[in-house]
Amino acid sequence: MAPNHSGKSETPDRAPLAVEGDAYAFCTTCAFSSACVAAGYDKRELAELHCLIEHVGPFEPGAHVFRAGDRFRSIYAVRSGMVKTMTMGVDGREHVLGFYLPSEVVGLNAIYPERYPCDAIALEETEFCRFSFPAMSELAARVPIVLQHLLRMLSKELGMASHLAGDHTADERMAAFLVDLGERYMRLGVRDWHFRLSMSRTDIANHLRLASETVSRVLGRFRAQQLVYIEGRDVQLLDPTRMRALASPVLDP
Repeated sequence: MAPNHSGKSETPDRAPLAVEGDAYAFCTTCAFSSACVAAGYDKRELAELHCLIEHVGPFEPGAHVFRAGDRFRSIYAVRSGMVKTMTMGVDGREHVLGFYLPSEVVGLNAIYPERYPCDAIALEETEFCRFSFPAMSELAARVPIVLQHLLRMLSKELGMASHLAGDHTADERMAAFLVDLGERYMRLGVRDWHFRLSMSRTDIANHLRLASETVSRVLGRFRAQQLVYIEGRDVQLLDPTRMRALASPVLDP
């Protein structure tokens, strides 16, 4: 358990489970709520969007949400849990594309050519809001904020992938990964940069294009420099400012 400011130990906050909304408010992990509320919409005004939602799951750890080559019909907004996306190379090696937390959307990269280009696999017990994409597209044509938010989410996903494609050091890649993940957990209400790594070290290494041994060495170095506290899968960023500076070549190219 990681130390807090009082010197006591406590377990890390987990990403909150989705709390159902009501006639006026969106679900707490709704992938569209922040954009819609910011634009002045409430749930009553977006009743059509709400009617598109189908709750699916839970998917157990290791279960496929969809597989590469499946026909694209839906996008999946994570309600609880975590998902990884991956492809299999011609050499049989796995390549991890990304990790998705509650309120984030999986499947946007399948819009063209209307087939999922990757597998999506639950890393822990995971539930989703599933949206029919043809129905979503029709709604987006009539409600601009929905289209704008879809494009923003797609742009963000493409942007992070391009950042990792750059010529960065192992320390920069790992720092960027931890800062980005910590910021996403913080937006979900997790406190003090204290979160749990649901993915394996091998998945992290694969995603960052590093060897597993390199990931272990970098994390050990960060721990020795008092940048992070690590116990098993529990992580706390002890000096987010220094860590953000180290990550800046990746996050702010």
